[in-house]
Amino acid sequence: MRYIFLLPILLIGCASPEATSPAPEWAIAIHGGAGVISKDLPDSVRLDYEASLTAALEAGKSMLMEGKPSLDVVEAVVRILEEDPRFNAGRGAVYTADGVHELDAAIMDGRDLSCGAVAGITTVRNPISLARKVMEDTPHVFMIGAGAEKFADQAGVERVPNSFFDTEHRRRALDSAKRRELEKVTASLESRYGTVGAVALDKAGNLAAATSTGGMTNKRFGRVGDVPVIGAGTYANNATAAISATGTGEEFIRHVVAHQISAQMEYGGKTLIQAAENVIFHKLKPGDGGIISVSKTGEIAMIFNSEGMFRGAADSKGRFEVAIWE
Repeated sequence: MRYIFLLPILLIGCASPEATSPAPEWAIAIHGGAGVISKDLPDSVRLDYEASLTAALEAGKSMLMEGKPSLDVVEAVVRILEEDPRFNAGRGAVYTADGVHELDAAIMDGRDLSCGAVAGITTVRNPISLARKVMEDTPHVFMIGAGAEKFADQAGVERVPNSFFDTEHRRRALDSAKRRELEKVTASLESRYGTVGAVALDKAGNLAAATSTGGMTNKRFGRVGDVPVIGAGTYANNATAAISATGTGEEFIRHVVAHQISAQMEYGGKTLIQAAENVIFHKLKPGDGGIISVSKTGEIAMIFNSEGMFRGAADSKGRFEVAIWE
């Protein structure tokens, strides 16, 4: 099953749109996770998700219109999504097998490949902001667990008790996962995974990417997925594109998905769409998930091989869209 979502801007014009249509001054794409998202979703639930995506996208659009740096924009947008209990990141993080929440996040600056990531944190309200602190205030890229929490003590980020992340629908998901485990039934992708992310190109021509997640329902033994692994779930390079991934983290790590898309553009001469399609449809398995991406020229791609992906995109040429399915 193949689903591709391309902004209509890519189709404007004649045989060579890029020759007749100027590139956008700025562009942004966001996601709230990919997986088995039933089209039987009640209208009220669908509208709630669309409203959440719209609010986050509006915030990013406004910042980019004002000339804010892409790095600030993607952090701010991901913070909004982290505060929304509908998504598996921050406030809406899923439960581990031990009944607690462990959060991961990463952010990357396309100007110089600066990046920061955290994994297995339990008391930071907005993990994406701690990831940025790692990038800007330390010589390191990746901090995990107790070390990341210790750094958070001195980083000035807001702290909360782990119970802050408790939500009833995630508790029900954990109970359901445990029952399936006892019955040796495989959980659906929807109940296992989830992520939020944002990618942006600003007026100065700089790219940035940010991704945050609560991980995998019922996960064990310190499992970490692709989100905080630079090049797997998060990547940005001004020479190519900014990419944020969502789906089966283990597969995105194995195939270094975000960096592979960038590399196919840089070394293989592919367009963003060509590179993303090649990786999502020919490297990953059907149902593994998808990516959002913005290229250095403002091209936007939101491509997935799962049933759906919560997503949205906007640019300076007037595009503003949110969607869930094909």
